[in-house]
Amino acid sequence: MRRLVILSLTLILAAALASTGCARGKKPNAPPSGSMLSNLPFVYKMTVQQGNVITERMVNQIQLGMNREQVRFVLGTPLLSDMFHTDRWDYIYTIRRGHAPMETKRLTLWFEDDQLVSVEGFARPNPTEALAALEDETVIVEVPDWQDDRGIINRTLNAVGLETAD
Repeated sequence: MRRLVILSLTLILAAALASTGCARGKKPNAPPSGSMLSNLPFVYKMTVQQGNVITERMVNQIQLGMNREQVRFVLGTPLLSDMFHTDRWDYIYTIRRGHAPMETKRLTLWFEDDQLVSVEGFARPNPTEALAALEDETVIVEVPDWQDDRGIINRTLNAVGLETAD
């Protein structure tokens, strides 16, 4: 009986040691981040966009001398605001369309005494283009005529005289 207990403990210990393996040797190469099929051209990859969407039209609306609240109203809350550099706001936008390389747009705003003093990045403010865009923007709204598209029950009741027309 004692021999059986020693044999079973030895087998359990050997199985535990065998399952852990040797961690000191070289590790095999790490597998690729995605599956191997994801790099094939016929595999669909969805568009991924991150950050603040900033257009040139939005940048044209900001002007030097605006305060932080006015800039935040036009461009939104900055993606990065450094606690050590409170006078600097960074707007970053990235988009990856399918298999195409990632596109990045950066815009950095500098403030002094709560006033915008400098704009750096993919676009510069151009107030003349902003005014031209406002002048060209005319909105025409067409409202279609009313059509009697009530249900058959309402039309029948109206024809009999039980319901008044609207």
